[in-house]
Amino acid sequence: MDKPNQNPADLADLRERIDGIDRSIQQLIAERAQFAGQVGRAKGKLAAAVDYYRPEREAQVLRRVVDRNDGPLGDEVLVRLFREIMSACLAQQEPLKIGFLGPEGTHSQQAVYKHFGHSIHGLPLGSIDEVFSEVESGAADFGVVPVENSTQGTIQSTLDMFLSSQVKICGEVELAVHQHLLSRSGRIEDIERVYSHPQSFAQCKAWLRQYLPHAEKIPLASNAEAARRARNADDAAAIAGISAANVYGLKAVAGPIEDRPDNTTRFLVLGRELFPSSGNDRTSLLIFIKDQPGALHHVLAPFARHGLSMNRIESRPGHTGRWQYAFFVDIGGHVEQEAVCAALDELAEFAQEVKVLGSYPVAIT
Repeated sequence: MDKPNQNPADLADLRERIDGIDRSIQQLIAERAQFAGQVGRAKGKLAAAVDYYRPEREAQVLRRVVDRNDGPLGDEVLVRLFREIMSACLAQQEPLKIGFLGPEGTHSQQAVYKHFGHSIHGLPLGSIDEVFSEVESGAADFGVVPVENSTQGTIQSTLDMFLSSQVKICGEVELAVHQHLLSRSGRIEDIERVYSHPQSFAQCKAWLRQYLPHAEKIPLASNAEAARRARNADDAAAIAGISAANVYGLKAVAGPIEDRPDNTTRFLVLGRELFPSSGNDRTSLLIFIKDQPGALHHVLAPFARHGLSMNRIESRPGHTGRWQYAFFVDIGGHVEQEAVCAALDELAEFAQEVKVLGSYPVAIT
């Protein structure tokens, strides 16, 4: 039997040093929490936790974490650790109430935790419309909704809500989405029907065609609802994230099963106000154009003239009349910046209406 190379005395010394570092880390976290409490008191008597939350400040802190990182831990690990520390410090006032597309175990819930940390009060809701409604009414401090997937494109129901809602976009989250086939028995040969969200079916189309070509595909409002139904019968399965297996007591049959390994969903964080610039921001606009020759060219030209990059443009029926369209546009920059202000001023001459949906920090991945 080989003897370990590490001298027991050396090992004991290393562990003692680690214990000392742990004590220092704990002391520093407590000190940070105390200062965070002082910041809250310095702001005066505010109504709720939402009054203390500043997404631009959190984005700046996390960017500095990434800039300082020389390893050995990766950027993603350190960002997650600092996010949880900030989340816990903020929750000293009271936890933020965050609405998301439920039930428990959805990718939307994962996006909530990635952006806000776990020291929040999650509000699982039945639809994207409800998330908008709860944020607008004040029942939820913020909401998180999916807006586009890297392989399947835009979630139209989210865009359509901006046509009538007054909520503002105050953040974005990019989440790598891994789909798993889950069932009660854990045996693929038992499966006769599969539940999932239509987007997930589309993301796993090739895999399903190869391994479950004869199974009935039943679309539902969320993957978590699919998991909840699949737990009731051995011949049923769900496509969902692995977290849904833990929530609903299912076994992983296969996974990841998405057709593209880079499958990513972008989520929007909804609030009720615009926040100051973080230094690396994106602005989302809703533009109703006048029906005239070259209208779209007139709308886009100001962005080019002022050196603003356009990340996305998409048209949707404007709900203002037959064959009237609204354009959703994402540009780089913040509405506080001179170039963005100048472009919006020029835009007003050609557009029927321009609505700033939000200026918010670019996602920290």
